Amino acid sequence: MTTRRFWSSRYWQVLVFVSFLPAAAPCQADFLNPSESYRPDRLRAVVWTEIATGLLATTGLYYLWYRKHPRSSFHFFNDNAEWLQMDKVGHATTAYTISAVQYDLMRWSGLRNGSSIAIGAATGLGYMSIIEVLDGFSSAWGFSKGDMLANIIGTALFAAQQVGWQQQRVSLEFSFHFSMYPKYYPEELGSNWISRILKDYNGQTYWLSFHVKDFLANHSDFPAWLTLSLGYGAEGMVGARSNPAEIDGRLVPYYPRYRQFYLAPGLDLLHVPSKSSLFQTAAYLTRFVEWPAPALEWNELHGWRFHPLYF
Repeated sequence: MTTRRFWSSRYWQVLVFVSFLPAAAPCQADFLNPSESYRPDRLRAVVWTEIATGLLATTGLYYLWYRKHPRSSFHFFNDNAEWLQMDKVGHATTAYTISAVQYDLMRWSGLRNGSSIAIGAATGLGYMSIIEVLDGFSSAWGFSKGDMLANIIGTALFAAQQVGWQQQRVSLEFSFHFSMYPKYYPEELGSNWISRILKDYNGQTYWLSFHVKDFLANHSDFPAWLTLSLGYGAEGMVGARSNPAEIDGRLVPYYPRYRQFYLAPGLDLLHVPSKSSLFQTAAYLTRFVEWPAPALEWNELHGWRFHPLYF
């Protein structure tokens, strides 16, 4: 049950996020600069694109996963002890990302700031809630209160900043490196590079990125493209709650499970001067990615470690 639930949740998050990209990508010559006037043509394009891709993603998810398992009465499932809570941070990051992108799309369509905030937050939380409701009616899974709390936190982080500061001074970002653990349990952690990015929490790192210049006085010369990021990761996880001693008759070496905390500089490409529309498009579509950089790590197993380049 753990494997199927995890894969469907992560697969759903990716599908949801990707469903927003077709609406955003054509508009990137000005990377979604807010329109001073209401643009119904833009809003229609955004809404219809999101509806079409959202229905496609939902249909694909149903036929790939939910159709294979019987429905049940609505019930809850407690997965708070799994994956050293990496999945919860992933939920918060996905909800935040969807909310922020939807806000930008609404402002680009000329909607007012308050309406755009409300629509962005409602979209982020609504999309992420669908998977939990579907899980709640599936005999193979269940509604996770922990996932929902994480979804709310990610959405609230976006909305609170947009209301209070009219900008995102702190963002949630993602990075990934390939770990050695999927070879022991490819069904759970991924068997190819795409599924490993989606399923292997050992290789994922989630970042709280501070846009330092936004906290300084307007006349500060601090570069706007330079950020400071706090990262969270975990390692040694072959199973969700604990590591199995063997899988399909094959012994699994003992690996301690531990959390990792990082401090690293970051790069905000949106603030790198460029007149290239291609660069501006790439900068926006990768705005939630933490780029490789030197990093200082602390974990409870090895203490302090320095990485000349970490991703």
